[in-house]
Amino acid sequence: MSRRIGVHLGTAGGASNAVERAREIGANTFQFFSSSPRMWRAPKVDPKQAERMRELRAKLDVGPLVIHTSYLVNVCSQTAEVREKSVDAFRGEMERALAFGADYLVLHPGSWKGLSRYEGLKLAADSISRAIDGLPWHGTGFHILIENTAGAEYSLGGSFDQVAELVALLQAHAPVGVCLDTCHTHVAGYDMVSESGYEDTVKQIEATVGFEAVRVWHCNDAKADRGSKLDRHQHIGQGTIGVEPFRRLLNDARFDHCAFIAETPVDDDGNEESNVRVLKSLVK
Repeated sequence: MSRRIGVHLGTAGGASNAVERAREIGANTFQFFSSSPRMWRAPKVDPKQAERMRELRAKLDVGPLVIHTSYLVNVCSQTAEVREKSVDAFRGEMERALAFGADYLVLHPGSWKGLSRYEGLKLAADSISRAIDGLPWHGTGFHILIENTAGAEYSLGGSFDQVAELVALLQAHAPVGVCLDTCHTHVAGYDMVSESGYEDTVKQIEATVGFEAVRVWHCNDAKADRGSKLDRHQHIGQGTIGVEPFRRLLNDARFDHCAFIAETPVDDDGNEESNVRVLKSLVK
């Protein structure tokens, strides 16, 4: 299959096991957390796990490999202590991503509450630049991906314009691209559902971040209504987005170069496989 379709997976028993798990459920790409998403401390990467990860990915043709940054990281926090912790934590995320041979590291830009949006934007760019300073990413093809958010008040990245602004500030300092989330896009107020609305939304993507910068789509249906600002993911085709927008997206030649990764709920055994299967069934 030409499309790269996968899901966010756990790493029980070792991160490299996720490669085999991806293939077992019919995926040819996947995403994982390199550490607990809700703890500042993170273990060092086991070199044997990293080597096995690379070997299995090459053998089974699984890629790109996407790592999602911890939810605690807030690179535009008004609090200096949180911001410094975030810089250290994001540097650790970068080090682990490079050790595993990841292609992409996805980052939520954070919350600028207590500041102006412009101050938050500048702090985010400065924090990311400091975090990656001196790391050996040159020539690897690796990219940090700025993810659009659900549009909650004070959340940086709730519009394509804001994502584009941060990318522009970072381009001189970092290998940077974009991850777009269908649920976030929908609840932030963009129309992904109607055919004309989808086309208008895609034109806005082109006019702001540009098609080439978009490397990953997080494919998530939504439990909440369009414009609600509520980030609640749902199984593909079972939420307020519905199945047809995913069919349009997966067959849109403007995103041929992208990976499509579900971050859907895991309520029961088999949910990961079923969401991958639904996405694959939509590809013509």
